[in-house]
Amino acid sequence: VQLQASGGGLAQAGGSLRLSCAASGSIFSINVMGWYRQAPGKQRELVARISNTGIPTYGNSVKGRFTIARDNGKSTVYLQMNSLTPDDTGVYYCNLWMPPNDYWGQGTQVTVSS
Repeated sequence: VQLQASGGGLAQAGGSLRLSCAASGSIFSINVMGWYRQAPGKQRELVARISNTGIPTYGNSVKGRFTIARDNGKSTVYLQMNSLTPDDTGVYYCNLWMPPNDYWGQGTQVTVSS
């Protein structure tokens, strides 16, 4: 299984960015796809994840600003990030959980300037 992330980059505070992550390989129907992020000196934290049935879960700091969605036919997950703040800066990692295995993408940098 491979995860290929795209999007990210630099945004100003209050702006928006969109991340995409496409999974390839043997993808089972029961899975959860999502995004985690890690800021310098901090632990990796959940941003958002979504089940194969479309049920989302958001980290507290992004609720109401970020929206996660997925296209099961394309094995792709999307993260729309609005109202960005400098605290959203970090490396964003795509994740695919197919029990009992956990897969991670290479990470994409998101930088929000004030």
